[in-house]
Amino acid sequence: MTALSFTCTGVRADPYAAVPTLVFRLRITAPADTRVHALALRCQLRIEPGRRSYAVPEGERLTDLFGERERWANTLHPIQFATVPLLVPGFTGETETDLPVPCSYDLEVASARYFRALDGGDVPVLLLFSGTAFAGPGGFQVTPVPWDKEASVRMPVRVWREAIDQHFPGCGWLRLPDDLMDGLLAYRSRRALPSWEATVRELLAAAEVAEPVR
Repeated sequence: MTALSFTCTGVRADPYAAVPTLVFRLRITAPADTRVHALALRCQLRIEPGRRSYAVPEGERLTDLFGERERWANTLHPIQFATVPLLVPGFTGETETDLPVPCSYDLEVASARYFRALDGGDVPVLLLFSGTAFAGPGGFQVTPVPWDKEASVRMPVRVWREAIDQHFPGCGWLRLPDDLMDGLLAYRSRRALPSWEATVRELLAAAEVAEPVR
C-alpha cells in the first residue's frame, strides 16, 4: 500500500511505564476512500547526529563515539536507537496512535552514551516504517508497507532525561562482568563500605593518590 504517509507530531516520557519509555505520537494518513482494517508495522528509529550542533563540553564527551571534532565530517554516522513493533487498529482516512519506545540506560549502548553527553537542545530522530497493511473495501487485501516510508522529529533532550530520571534519578548504570563484580564485592566487604558509591569513590581517591605527578 504505497499511499500511506507518516508524521511524528511529538514525543513525551511515559510516567507509568515499568521501564524508561518514550512515546512518539504518530499521525498516519491513507486515501480517504480506502478502509484500512489494520497495520502491522516494524518501526526503526535512528539518531541523526550530523543534523545538530554541539557545544565544546558536549564535543569532548562525544569523543569516544565520534573521535576528535576535526574528524566529524566523516564520523557523525546515524546511531541505531530502537526497533519496535506497532499494531495500528482500523481507520479510514487518518488516525493518530502512540509508539512506545523503551530506553536503555546501559552506557555500553551508543544511543545512551550519546544522550547522556548532551546538555540540552533537540536530537534529530528519523523513524523508518515497514510492515503489512490490511486494507480494502468489502474484505481486505494484504499489501506490504513500502520501505521508503519515514518521518522525522526533533526530540528535546529534556524528554529523554525525564524518562530516565523517573526510574534512575540522579544516577548512572554500568554493566560489569561477573569476575569484576566479584572483585568489587570482595573489596567492599573487606573495607566494610556501606554502599557501591562509597566503594567506587574510595577506589577513585586511591587512584588519584597513586597517579604520578607529571
